Amino acid sequence: MTTAEESFLRAFHAEHPAATSRSLARGRDAAGRSSYRILSDLVAGHRRVLDLGCGDGFLLEQVAEAGGTPAGDTGAAAGSVGDDPAAGRELAGVDLSPDDLALARRRPALAGATLLEARAQDLPFPGDHFDACVSHMALMLMNDVDRVAAELARVLAPGGLLALALGGGAAGGEAYELFSALTRPVVDAVPDTQRIPRLGDRRTRDRAGLDAILTPAGFAPVGWETVRIDLSGPLEDVWVTLSALYDLGPLSREATNALRETFTAGAASLALPDDTIPCAMNMRIATTHLTADPAGRNA
Repeated sequence: MTTAEESFLRAFHAEHPAATSRSLARGRDAAGRSSYRILSDLVAGHRRVLDLGCGDGFLLEQVAEAGGTPAGDTGAAAGSVGDDPAAGRELAGVDLSPDDLALARRRPALAGATLLEARAQDLPFPGDHFDACVSHMALMLMNDVDRVAAELARVLAPGGLLALALGGGAAGGEAYELFSALTRPVVDAVPDTQRIPRLGDRRTRDRAGLDAILTPAGFAPVGWETVRIDLSGPLEDVWVTLSALYDLGPLSREATNALRETFTAGAASLALPDDTIPCAMNMRIATTHLTADPAGRNA
C-alpha cells in the first residue's frame, strides 16, 4: 500500500528528477571522496550488490565501474572474471520514483543491472540473494523502517554487508546553517494542509536508534562515523544543493524566490576572497553485517 509519504516522494522526484545526486555528488570529504564514493568503496569486492533507494543510479553506476576489486587493490581481485571489472557481478537497484529509474536505465554502466520500482518494505528478490546493500540518504526517509530492516535481513546472505549514508545536518558556521535558519520560519508558516508529510523514523538519526531498528532483524551493532562533506562553491551551486531539500516542496514559487533573495544577501557575508560560499554538512556512515535473525534463519 502506497503511503502519503511515498506519494509525496514520488511526486517530488517527478518534478525534480535526479535531485539528490545533482545536489550532493560534488561534495567531498577531507580525503577528496564524495559520499557516493565512500559507499562504493565499502562494497568493493562484493559480487551481488543491492542499492536501496537507488534514485537515478548515480551510486550504483560507481559501484559498477569500481567492479569487484576491493578498494586499494591494484592487482587481480579474487574471484574476478577476465579483464572486465563487472564480469560475474549482479547489481540491482530499487526506488519509488519511475522518473529517476528512467534516468538510471540510461546509464551504460547499468545496462546489465536489475532496476525495479518497488517499496523497501516489500523487496522483489528471493532470500539470501545479495552479499551487500548500499543506501544513500534513503533509509532515513522511509516509514515502517522495522519492516525495511526485516526485508534487508531476508534478501542479504549471512554475513552480508549493509552500508548506509544518513544525513547529519549542517556542519555549522556556514551556508547550510544559514539556510536552515532562514527556511524554518518560512516552512512553519505554510498551512498544515500544505505541509509535506513527516518523513522517516527519528531513530535513524543516531547510532543507538539505528541499532534498535537493525539488531532485532539480525544485524550486528553498527559501526558509526561522522564525515564532514564540503559542499562549498559558487553561490549558484550552493543554492542548487540546498534548495533540493524536501522541506521546500510545498513552497510557492514566490516564497521560494523570496527565500533565495534573503539567502543570497546573507550568504554574501560568508563569501571567501575568491567568492566561494562555504557550505558543509555532516553525514553519518553506518556499517553492519547480517548475523542471525530472531527466528534463527541464518544461525
